[in-house]
Amino acid sequence: MTVRIIARSTPLRFVEKLQGHKDQRAVKAALDSWYQEALHAKWRNSSEVKASYAQASIVGADRVVFNIKGNAYRLVAAIDYKRGIAFIKWMGTHEDYDAIDVRSIQYASEAD
Repeated sequence: MTVRIIARSTPLRFVEKLQGHKDQRAVKAALDSWYQEALHAKWRNSSEVKASYAQASIVGADRVVFNIKGNAYRLVAAIDYKRGIAFIKWMGTHEDYDAIDVRSIQYASEAD
């Protein structure tokens, strides 16, 4: 079973906010690449995520932090391995990541 990805709009909104920023194209390309890889992944546990993404950080039973565009940006996902679903919870800069609680962060609101 391949992974279903929920809340693709979270990273897409983030890329839109980078309009005019020098990193926008690189971030979009990196996110598109991550999305395609995750979409075709068959992760059954966090060890399999680490096998695909050695630099990913496993935070608790279901949270994974992926480095995007090197280590400049972060994507936080909650992965339900049993159902094969990755819920994108947050996307932002490494600096902004340092200010969140990765274990409890939820979907960004439309107002963000």
